[in-house]
Amino acid sequence: MTTPEAYSHFRETLDYIRRYYKGEVEVGIVLGTGLGRLAEAIEKEHQLAYNFIPHFPISTVESHFGRLIFGRLGGKKVVAMQGRFHYYEGYNMYQITYPIRIMKLLGAHTLLLSNAAGALNLTYKLGDLMIITDHINLLPENPLRGVNLDQLGPRFPDMSAPYHPELIAKARAIAQRLGIPVREGVYVAVQGPNLETRAEYRFLRIIGGDVVGMSTVPECIIANHMGMRVFAMSIVTDIGDPDNLKPVSLEEIIHVANEAEPKLTQIFTHLVAEL
Repeated sequence: MTTPEAYSHFRETLDYIRRYYKGEVEVGIVLGTGLGRLAEAIEKEHQLAYNFIPHFPISTVESHFGRLIFGRLGGKKVVAMQGRFHYYEGYNMYQITYPIRIMKLLGAHTLLLSNAAGALNLTYKLGDLMIITDHINLLPENPLRGVNLDQLGPRFPDMSAPYHPELIAKARAIAQRLGIPVREGVYVAVQGPNLETRAEYRFLRIIGGDVVGMSTVPECIIANHMGMRVFAMSIVTDIGDPDNLKPVSLEEIIHVANEAEPKLTQIFTHLVAEL
């Protein structure tokens, strides 16, 4: 829950970061499960471990390293989260989205989000990339609940186009130019950490979801609240076919994400360059 103390938290975090990195930031990037290697494409200028940054949570998920990386990608100044936070880890929405607030206060005007997700649309295959065009939020809490931070955004932010149409069009054109097939669809956010039952997969398909995951939506909401443009992409790492459901492990999910990641890295790098 957002509280009036947030402003003092922001100051303390920014003061710490500015001791080590004094440059401006143009783009924020959040690297999802199995997608941390995108950080290797960044020309690094500095990196900070989460556990030393005031008021930052610490990522507890395997494959999430827990570093804030500053540098250049596609000729732009970026800050990237190598490891994100999830509601199922026990963090509240204020903590989960805290780094997005900091990215904006560092100057970022655009946010790029990535995630691993399960397919609800049964035309999708393992390793497919999906541009998120909209979402359905089934998480039990909203990151804007509590006191509104009027200096950062409105009490009731509009969400008619949470993922920026211009960025979607650019990414679509980039993928076509690079010869990378991409899907476009709706992301459903659930609490986790368990994967879904057969009945839940059926339900999520009925309400309009194409993929399902446990992240991304809180960050998108906060970015929109602060006037940032948002682009998000999923890698399909498992298939939620209720009539042919097979057990899946985290290791399998990470393997599929790693295999598809070079394509996502190409699209993100070109997209950042064209901003």
